[in-house]
Amino acid sequence: MRNKSKILELLTSSLSLRIVLWVFFSVIVIEAIILIPSLLNRENELLSQMEEITAVEVSLILRVADSSATDEELIEKIKLLQSYHKIRGGVLYRYDTDIIGSFGEKPGLTIADIKKDKNIDRLHRNISRYDFAVMAERQQAPYIFIARMDSSDVKQELFAFFWRIAGLVFIISIFVTAGAWLALKPIVVSPILRLRSDLIKAGDAISNDQQPQPFYSTAVKRRDELGDVIAAFNRMFEQITDAIQHRKEAEKQRQLSYQQIEAFSEILNAELEKGRQIQRNFFPNKSPLIPGWEISTYFKEARQMSGDFYDVFELPSGRLVFVVADVCDKGVGAALFMALFRSLIRVFSNYADSEDISVGASPETGGHYTSMINDSSANLIPPHALKAVELTNDYVAVNHSELIMFATLFFGFLDPETGSLSYINAGHEPPVVLNGSGGIKTLLKPTGPAIGIDTEARFGFEQIQLEPGSVVLGFTDGVPDATNSEGNFYTVEKLFSLLEQPVTSATSLTDRIVEA
Repeated sequence: MRNKSKILELLTSSLSLRIVLWVFFSVIVIEAIILIPSLLNRENELLSQMEEITAVEVSLILRVADSSATDEELIEKIKLLQSYHKIRGGVLYRYDTDIIGSFGEKPGLTIADIKKDKNIDRLHRNISRYDFAVMAERQQAPYIFIARMDSSDVKQELFAFFWRIAGLVFIISIFVTAGAWLALKPIVVSPILRLRSDLIKAGDAISNDQQPQPFYSTAVKRRDELGDVIAAFNRMFEQITDAIQHRKEAEKQRQLSYQQIEAFSEILNAELEKGRQIQRNFFPNKSPLIPGWEISTYFKEARQMSGDFYDVFELPSGRLVFVVADVCDKGVGAALFMALFRSLIRVFSNYADSEDISVGASPETGGHYTSMINDSSANLIPPHALKAVELTNDYVAVNHSELIMFATLFFGFLDPETGSLSYINAGHEPPVVLNGSGGIKTLLKPTGPAIGIDTEARFGFEQIQLEPGSVVLGFTDGVPDATNSEGNFYTVEKLFSLLEQPVTSATSLTDRIVEA
């Protein structure tokens, strides 16, 4: 049964079949190359034998013939060879080209061809005839006999010779092929099948992340090309497993790093969230309730922490301060300075509100401001706002100038009783004053530079009178720079288009802007 399985394995091996067929046809081709010259040599041998026998007999007839025999008698004696030889015809010549006589079929070879040493059409295979010349002497006189022989026996002998050789070649080919076929299994087929099995085993081991069983193909050390292939496969598998192991270790380290980063990120997010909550705590919990006035606010940070802020608070004098500011940069640094600016503004505003500071303060008395209204209305302008902004600017510029952190700021100082609004716009987006029926009345443009840059900065201030139904809208650049889900900016143009509609309340206007 084992021998049958081995034979069946060989028969079903396409590589074995191809190799065996190549061996078989190679042997056939080699033997055919050898057979063709052998056939030609055998043909020449048979024709030479025929020629030698005929030459001896013709020479013998001419030598033993009576000296008084005539030419006709010589021809008749030679003609007798037809009865027991394959001679089909011939022509007898004297060497001086005189024809003595002929009989039977006329040869294709002529005396002229012989004298020129040319053998023209000596063998006529299509009609099984062979022409040749015999040189003989009679009474010291040279004769030439050109014979035409029947070569059919030569043809038959060649056929028999061919089949004998072909049969022998076929038998040799069968034995050589069978031997090669049987030798293929231990030498080629079995190692290749073992290598294939090992390749499948290696692939399964790699895909299942397991160590494979020992490879069968490496059990026998071969010193040939197939052995080199098996050794290369073994090296390749070792390299792959080493690379996979290294990648596993790297992946493990990467996962560990990810876990550490995630842990750090969670800690950082927790700290940022705590910072956001602290920053949120700087914003007013609720707006002051001033009879006859409505205050509405909205804030949404672009990140967990930002530098934009607003503030609304009432001073001991009953006046109302509202601030909209934007600290440069983003993130934690901006949020820290936002807290600083907000605290300074509050502290200095309360300080300025409690001080008796004359309106006409000058640089010599500590004020860095310029009036932007005429002298006749100077007594109507509260100086407190200017002083709070100046003090905040000077503190940051002196103590934190190396950080180059500044803020744009709108500082409004409102007298609820009269509707008088005094303000400083330190490089901020101009707030918009709206009519109650809709439409923009005026923009509160900048009156000075951003705060926190230069202690020598000068801040102008202005004052306007708010009519009943008027609305003051302050905002940071975060509003026009906001984007929707498609990535389109909100834009100032869109904001101003919303302000053309009638305003019923501050809250409704805030909702309109947020929802647009």
